Amino acid sequence: MSLRFNSLATVAAIALVAAQVGGCATVGPSFRAPPAPALTGYAMAGDDAPNSQHIALGTKVADAWWAAFKSKALDRVIRQAIDGNPSLQATKASLAQMHADLAAVKGQRLPEVDLSAQAEEERLNFAALGFNSAAFAGSGLAINNNPVFPLYSIGPTVSYALDLWGGTHRAVESAAARAEAEAHEVDAAYLSLTGNVAAEAALIAALRAEIETVHQVLADDQKNIDLVRSASQAGGLARDATVNPEAQIAADGELLPPLEQQLSVARHALARLVGKAPADWTPPNFDLAELPLPTDIPVSLPSDLVRARPDILQAEANLHAATADIGVATSRLYPSLTLSAGFTEAAITPQNVFSAAGTSYAVAGGLTAPLFDGGRLRARRRAAQAAAEQAAAQYRVTVIQAFTQVSDLLSALAHDEAAAAAARKALSAAEANLTFNQTAFRDGGGTLLPIIDAQRQVNAARLAVVKAEAQRYLDTIQLFVATGHGWRGA
Repeated sequence: MSLRFNSLATVAAIALVAAQVGGCATVGPSFRAPPAPALTGYAMAGDDAPNSQHIALGTKVADAWWAAFKSKALDRVIRQAIDGNPSLQATKASLAQMHADLAAVKGQRLPEVDLSAQAEEERLNFAALGFNSAAFAGSGLAINNNPVFPLYSIGPTVSYALDLWGGTHRAVESAAARAEAEAHEVDAAYLSLTGNVAAEAALIAALRAEIETVHQVLADDQKNIDLVRSASQAGGLARDATVNPEAQIAADGELLPPLEQQLSVARHALARLVGKAPADWTPPNFDLAELPLPTDIPVSLPSDLVRARPDILQAEANLHAATADIGVATSRLYPSLTLSAGFTEAAITPQNVFSAAGTSYAVAGGLTAPLFDGGRLRARRRAAQAAAEQAAAQYRVTVIQAFTQVSDLLSALAHDEAAAAAARKALSAAEANLTFNQTAFRDGGGTLLPIIDAQRQVNAARLAVVKAEAQRYLDTIQLFVATGHGWRGA
């Protein structure tokens, strides 16, 4: 239908009123965040807690959690990785895209205003309008000569789809939840990146310690060879006795190439995490002595962990989005109402376009209701409901996995400590046995073969101690990451 008004302000007022009356109802379930668990601790976090490391249960992990290792080199490399890692940059760009999509969805809640301008040439067909030559008799006009004239027009149009059932509101809610989920994905990527950098740094330090230990082992093997040769030259030992120590130094020498290869791989991996090619960047030579193992380790309570850990928050945001999608699908089962208004200035000459005679207004309302769609709309609502159930189950899976991971790591720290203590005890016993056999040999009451065997035990024990200490570092790093939170502010 078409109505005339005195001013363009009337048309604008109608659009504003329509915007106010939209959203009379909101269909679909309203999201409620899952309640925090009633747990007050983690399995094996008490009896199996390590003695040399204090588990501060109920304490929030710091933003820059790696500062607990008190290493300037580690802090510098991690911040380089935060600035230069391309995977983290890609995740941040994806978050920016999600925010742009959210802004686009929010725009659906406002009226849409367009401006159109047109210039055309028309030929008027009198016969099509019902006029014939008799109607123009005596007028001097020839009906067969339909006039050709230009037409110029310009004017805005306003349209607004009323959100009668809250479908647009739910769409905005879903988009906002998905943007939130992407933000938590960035947080998770940050934690993963910083944890991987710290782990590679600890691995580099551990491998360098193992390589240094192997060099010490080779030096001790050479001493045994020299000792056997001296005894043989003195006539106290057959020359064939040199076979055992020489075979041992050859066997121990085989330990070096694999360790050096692992060290190269670790350095290359660290360069990749920083966002550099291995040939363009050389990581620091980390040492375990310069990475003191943290004695105080903060661990969030389960009720706090579900409100801080990024993967849990991401699962919750996905559940929120899926719940809102049910409302979007439900709203499409009901009628929709769209209001539109137009204001047009038209004339056959450009200078008269804005004259009062060429002004026209139009207001229209369109109602659309689904009558038959083959069950498509209801099927989509059922699909949305199933997706929400899946998101709820995935949330529970994520929470259980998080609690399991923290419990495993708390137990691992205690077992790592026990393993390191056992390795040190074994080393002390092996060293004592070596000293005893060396003394017996010097006093003339022993032979060289027990010394060689004891030295072999000492060498193995030294490597076991380094490996056990390195595992404590790796599990400590993983525990910081498992109970950490987002990167904003780090």
